Amino acid sequence: MSLALVGDIGGTNARFALWRDGRLEAIEVFACADYACPEDAVRKYLAQTGVALDDITAVCLACAGPVGEGDFRFTNNHWVIKREQFCRELGLTHLLLINDFTSMAWAIARLDPADSVQVRDGIALPTRPRLVIGPGTGLGLASLVPSGKDRWIVLPSEGGHVDLPINTQREFDIWKILKRQFGNHVSAERVVSGSGLVNLYHASCELDGRTAALHSAADICELALKGDPYADAVLEQFFIWLARVAGNAALTLGALGGVYIAGGILPRFVERFQSGAFAHAFADKGKTSSAYLKDIPAWLVTAEYPGLFGAGVALDQTIAEARQA
Repeated sequence: MSLALVGDIGGTNARFALWRDGRLEAIEVFACADYACPEDAVRKYLAQTGVALDDITAVCLACAGPVGEGDFRFTNNHWVIKREQFCRELGLTHLLLINDFTSMAWAIARLDPADSVQVRDGIALPTRPRLVIGPGTGLGLASLVPSGKDRWIVLPSEGGHVDLPINTQREFDIWKILKRQFGNHVSAERVVSGSGLVNLYHASCELDGRTAALHSAADICELALKGDPYADAVLEQFFIWLARVAGNAALTLGALGGVYIAGGILPRFVERFQSGAFAHAFADKGKTSSAYLKDIPAWLVTAEYPGLFGAGVALDQTIAEARQA
């Protein structure tokens, strides 16, 4: 593949880049609201970078939402990707659409060691699956399974919607408050995500008889970074619940290849995360399960654009498989 276009498109922003020889070039971010359709945004991007449509051999777009075989309609913006129309208007012969967290998992397949920080010691087994988990707007979860030399299979899932695990009386008391708000099924995502951090903070304040003065994950994180003890305690509980969910998923998937934590929340707290309760809570599951989990390492992904990079990796493997078929 000489030159391809990759994109990572959410409800608000569309990130585009050129993909050449396994590297990203010319990364740009566009507001989806500024363009009537994704084709217009692609044309604008190529015009800004000075690349002609004829120079693009393939496109891979990572899209926020469930991707099927047909057209893709974004849930949080007005864009629709009509596959045949998109290819016809842009003169493409190869268009690959993937889920945005699937793209995150693909990025882990070729992650540069410099783009992650180890947050739990252990020994990764190269022939076993890797777990990829990401608290962001929601809670993404996928597994990455080795399939021969430099080949991988990504298994997407809806693991963010499993039941929130409860281990302590305080966690049970918080869960009861969340149950009153959300019904009998309190998913992991209700706590382990950006909006979930707000839910956790508000429930904690109610439990402790405090006024909930903060209403965004950014504000809670900012206060924790400034050393506020209550915001820091809420963040610590967030780390613990992330660890419990990740540990459960690692048991289910047999993720002895290691755990990779992605998403936009945690890279701001690398040192705090390393010194927090995650490493212990991950394997705190009784004699048998703890023995299974104790040597599984974990890394915090710090790469700036893993969604774009993963789209390129997915495109490379898809085209390589097509050539071998």
